[in-house]
Amino acid sequence: MSLQEIINKKILKEFCPKHLTILNESHLHGGLSQESHFKITVVSEIFSGVTRVKRHQKVYKSLEIELSSGIHALALHLYSPDEFAATLIVPNSPDCRGGSR
Repeated sequence: MSLQEIINKKILKEFCPKHLTILNESHLHGGLSQESHFKITVVSEIFSGVTRVKRHQKVYKSLEIELSSGIHALALHLYSPDEFAATLIVPNSPDCRGGSR
């Protein structure tokens, strides 16, 4: 099972999303891994009334194993259904410097 499929399965189970998009953006970044950079958009009732930081913490917790073993970057866009309905555009992921400083 690919890392993207694992992420998909875990988010579906944990957050019961009304909308879920997982984009593998690894090809946009330098490096050897084909599954290192992901842009994830989740719309879930679970995020209603929850701060942005707590939302991110919930996703990080659910992907704890994957974050410690291969994911270099996650661009997370986490919305309640009401917020998503009012959002016109999900932002682009930031450019990655590929570990260079």
